[in-house]
Amino acid sequence: MTLDQLEPGDFAFIIDVAAEPALRARIEAMGLRVGKEVKVIRRARAGGPLQVRVGLTDLIIRPVQARMIHVAATRGAPP
Repeated sequence: MTLDQLEPGDFAFIIDVAAEPALRARIEAMGLRVGKEVKVIRRARAGGPLQVRVGLTDLIIRPVQARMIHVAATRGAPP
């Protein structure tokens, strides 16, 4: 499952960032690293960007980048 498949309110753990090395480094620099928990806050209409929260930081990412981030979804609130 990839990050773009989650719905607002869903939590997940990042298990892989499948991008070329330069883009992977950029994504990881934003805090989206393997093992981190992420929450989808909201999605823009018509396939626009996603607002996600990693720790205390909110990020806006493009759907094409979200499709590169593989996650393991958890249900409801974080454990």
